[in-house]
Amino acid sequence: MPDQSPPERYKADMPQIPGVTTPGARPNPLNNPALRLVFGLLGVLIVVYFGARWLLRPQHSDLPVAEPPPKIEVPAPAPDPAAAMPHTSEQRPDIATVAEMSAPWSSKQFFMPSPLTGDDVPAMLIRLPSSSASQDSGYWAFSLKAPYGDCTLEYVSDLTKLKTDYDYKAARHPMVGNPCTRTVFDPTKLFNLPGNVWVRGLIVQGSDLRPPLGIEVKVQGKTIQAVRME
Repeated sequence: MPDQSPPERYKADMPQIPGVTTPGARPNPLNNPALRLVFGLLGVLIVVYFGARWLLRPQHSDLPVAEPPPKIEVPAPAPDPAAAMPHTSEQRPDIATVAEMSAPWSSKQFFMPSPLTGDDVPAMLIRLPSSSASQDSGYWAFSLKAPYGDCTLEYVSDLTKLKTDYDYKAARHPMVGNPCTRTVFDPTKLFNLPGNVWVRGLIVQGSDLRPPLGIEVKVQGKTIQAVRME
């Protein structure tokens, strides 16, 4: 019996109902409101992200050239006064010239080897006012290291200091002092040691046992030499 079904071209389309899909057909994702919202938010975020990167991009302007750090001038170290002082020896006994010691009470410091240890000992040369500058007796040289103890003697030309620091008010000229014991020695007068030995530097105040250790001085032409220490 012949097939009575109508031909394919005469099949009627099924009516489309909103929200209902035809069986076997794929749903259109653009028709989903939730997906459209998600895509819209992603688009906004992408625009914001790239816009922010564009605004925060580094500016290619000329950067100021950094100035070099200021150059600090370091002052040269001050010369060591001790290095400029004469260091005497048997081969080089010169300590001063007559010209630089011409004024009464002028002084000059130098170093001389100790006869006991050989170490350089600070010493002082003083021009005495009573004798000629061309004579040996016109000078007094002595060790600045006190004969006993570790004190260092000083040549005091400031009479006010003798009054205030040493409480010695009778000074009329420079003196030599021991700041540890406040002993004062007069360079113009002699002191008699036991054995009837006369040395310069009479003790006029204080408790020291003896004057400073003397140094023999010799004038050779225009040069003053330190010969030996007692």
